[in-house]
Amino acid sequence: MTSEEQKLEQKPVFKVSSFQYQNANKKKCVWKGLKQIITSEKALPWPDHCVHYGSINAPPSFKPPEKFSDLSGLPAPYTDPQTRLRFANKDEYATMIDLPMDITAGYLTLRGATSIVG
Repeated sequence: MTSEEQKLEQKPVFKVSSFQYQNANKKKCVWKGLKQIITSEKALPWPDHCVHYGSINAPPSFKPPEKFSDLSGLPAPYTDPQTRLRFANKDEYATMIDLPMDITAGYLTLRGATSIVG
């Protein structure tokens, strides 16, 4: 057996089911969760150019936001020009035509759109 074959046969430490972390000075280790790590990082004085969990920002997306139906939550390719409600198919449109204006305004406020003008 060559040394390469022995390395392939040997399981990594994280896959051994009997693994237990052993500290060199026999103290019990305290494991931190992500919330604790972020909180402790915020308390430290970091330079402006340093990157850590609290400083990572996502760039703006170039894709347009996806539109969903106000009635069913399905992807909605259509918008009613009078009420500005979004709908996914003709059955939803038939239901939407019969809705009173206060329900229509309620759907728009749930979506965060402005109320119907005229």
